[in-house]
Parts: sequence; C-alpha cells; structure tokens
Amino acid sequence: MNNSVNMRELALEALLEIGREGRQCHTVIRQVLEKYQYLPRQDRAFFKRLCEGTLERRITLDYIIDCFSKVKTRRMKPVLREILRMAVYQMKYMDGVPDSAAVNEAVKLARKKGFHGLTGFVNGVLRAVLREGGQISWPEEDAVRSLSVRYSMPEYLVEKWLGQLNAGELPAPEGEASGTCTQRTVQEGAYALTERVCQGLLAEAPLTVRVRQTDNTVPETLESLRSQGVTAEPAPYLDYAFYLSGYGRLDELKAFQEGRIQVQDVSSMLAVEAAGIRPGDFVLDLCAAPGGKSLLAADKAGKEGRVAARDLTLHKVEMLRENIARSGLGNITAEQADAAKPDPSMKERADVVLADLPCSGYGVIGRKADIKYRASRESEEELVRLQRRILAQAALYVKPGGILLYSTCTICREENQENVKWFRENFPFRPDDLRPFLCEELCGGTAAEGYLQLLPGLHQCDGFFLARLKKEG
Repeated sequence: MNNSVNMRELALEALLEIGREGRQCHTVIRQVLEKYQYLPRQDRAFFKRLCEGTLERRITLDYIIDCFSKVKTRRMKPVLREILRMAVYQMKYMDGVPDSAAVNEAVKLARKKGFHGLTGFVNGVLRAVLREGGQISWPEEDAVRSLSVRYSMPEYLVEKWLGQLNAGELPAPEGEASGTCTQRTVQEGAYALTERVCQGLLAEAPLTVRVRQTDNTVPETLESLRSQGVTAEPAPYLDYAFYLSGYGRLDELKAFQEGRIQVQDVSSMLAVEAAGIRPGDFVLDLCAAPGGKSLLAADKAGKEGRVAARDLTLHKVEMLRENIARSGLGNITAEQADAAKPDPSMKERADVVLADLPCSGYGVIGRKADIKYRASRESEEELVRLQRRILAQAALYVKPGGILLYSTCTICREENQENVKWFRENFPFRPDDLRPFLCEELCGGTAAEGYLQLLPGLHQCDGFFLARLKKEG
C-alpha cells in the first residue's frame, strides 16, 4: 500500500464527511478518487471498498461493537466510532486484510486523531471481537430486529417490506418458470421475500453497460473492449446489456469515448423497452439526467424520430449534453425544464412520455448505501406529492393513444402501485399489457396488468418499478 498516503485515514475522513454533512456517499468517494487518481489501482480499490462497506454494514458493525464495548456506539465520539467500524469491517468482511493490521492501524489512527488516552480502549474492544466474534448471539426473538441486524437494514424498511411485498405480483427470478416462482414464494411468505431483498441489496453490484444500436454493433463493441483487456459478460433479459470487469477507469475505454457504451442498469433499459418506442416516434423524457433512458429512446426512435430530454437544473442538463455529445446521436436534445410545472407547448404532442421520477431510491441501496439511513415516512409522503404533480403534467403531453411509462427505482407501494391507482382514477389512461415488450422470464406476476416490480435478490438488476399506461381516445 502507498506509504505517502494513508488509505485508512482517507476512508475515515470520507466517512466522517458523509456523516457530518449528510453528503451522498458516492459523491464523496468519487471526489476522493479523482483527487488521488495517481495512486495505484489497488490502493484506490481498497479505499472504495472500505468506505462503501463500512457504510453499508453500519447497523451490523454497531451491533458487533456493542456486544464487546461498555460504551455503546451511539454514545461514542464520531471519530472513534468510525475507526472501530472500519476495523471491524476489515476483520469480518475483507479477507485480504490481516486481523492484526486492522487492529494496529485502528490504534494508530486513534492516536493520530488525538485520542491518546483511548488507544487501550480501541485495542481492547477489537481484541475482544477477534477472540469472541465467532460466538456473537444474533437477535432471533423479533423478526424485524433480526433482519435489521443481520443485513444492516433499518428497521423502518424491514417492517415496510414485511407488510408490502406480495409474492403474487412478482415475475420469476432468474432461471425459474413464472408459475412455479409465484407458488413457491407465496409459500415462503413475507419474511423470506424480505430476507431475499435484503440479501440482494448487500450483493456486489456489477457495472452494467448498454451497447448503442445506432451505427454500431455488439460484436465490434465487444472487440473494442477486448482489445483493451476488458471482460464483457452478457447481462440478463436483454441482448445488448453487458457486465464489465477488468478495466481501470471507464473514461479511458475507447468504446466509452466513442459513445458505443453507456452505463445503465438493466432495470432502466427495461423501462424503455416497456415503452414500446417505434421508429419515428417523438419521445419526451421529463426527468432525464444522466440520460441513459433518453439515449436508449433515441436509439429506438431512429433517425426519423426525436427525443426531448429534460431536467430541472442546469448542472443536470449539462450532464445530459455531455452524454449526448459522446453518443453521437443527432435526434436528441437536452432542455432545462421543471417537470412539475405545465408546458402548454407540449400538449398532446408526445407519442411516448417517459416519467422516471424522483423517488426514495430503495431499489438502488446496493449502489448507494446511505439512502437507507435517510428513509422515513415523511420523506416518502413528500415524494408522492411531487410525483403526482409531475404525473398530472405528464398526462397532458401524451397524444391520444400514446404511452406514458411511469417508473421509479424504489420498493415502496405508496410511490409505485398506489400512484398508478391514483393516476388511473384521475386521468383517461388504462394499463397496457407489458408482455409484448419483455422477455419471457419477466412476463409472470402483474406484467399482463401493465406494471412490474423488480426486486434485488430475486432478479439480476436493481429494484425497479415500471408501469405502462395508454391514453384513451
């Protein structure tokens, strides 16, 4: 490891910044990696893993520490608490780190940060974890508490999912027939479903890319990636989606620089597939940044079609323009607009409106662990109000007979199924069968009824909800 830069200290400062300022973890981590991009890949990977993992496993780590410390984590100084969390994470979840190194470096960090008198405390707690950590008694008497501690998921979300996840709504997980999946998961019950979601959100999330279809082919793109030593493995459900590994920096890949690939999760691609965009269509994407769906929509609409990609802030619009320029597509424009405010110029002009709206993001907790610690009923209620304001405007922009594709990256009935119910009760739209647009594996559950909830742990993608709604007339 690099002698001039202490990667554990960098991780400590990043975690303290995330906790102190409430900044998004992926933003803080990215900024540190950009600042220290000259460091060896191994060092940067260690920093990233330590930051993300310590944050992701926080509830479990605190439970373990509390089993061996007289002073509970909630009463500790933030610096000491993070030092202990980082050390226990290394001991429990990073096989390549010697336990002695995790303990010794934690003691050194405590001393360096001014806690000279507490180095014995830090050493004692960590040595106790090493001696007796395999004998930890996990809470079993309460289902919510048990799942929360085992999978580092706030009790609020565990309780929500135990009450809301419905096996009968789900398509089959990978490799199973839809009918047998539904029957089996009903028998498993809400606890097993919730546990599988929690497990899925802790699984490593691969980098998924979409291969551009316009003026490009999958074989030539894969050859470009192979020439730079990158491994591309097929992702599920779509023949143009791939998992990448073996690369250093994405922006150094020719396929990325030339716009042949776009980072995008399979679930996001499925939402565009479900919209059924045809060559020549005019597509309006209301909340488009960073542009994955808009660019795929432009691929689908062809050179005779057009896509208007909108977002609220200039920063997001500039992000859109950067990705559009890299893609080389000429049938898409980026525009700054507030989706919650009416735009009379767009009334009944769009063949397809994509409404992938701001949401609680519970389906992408596996990529952005800090989301789960901000979860609350109050924030969900505020989001539902915003979503409905935007949906009310979106309804006006769809041509008669056109499609509104509503989607979120969350697992929350209030933001998903209940919003669709509200929308249908207030606007002249009917649900439209998803099955013609999806692969057979995803056509169970409620696909025939026009909506679909994908869940990590059951499907090989982010948690995602999508609903296809057709305007009458």
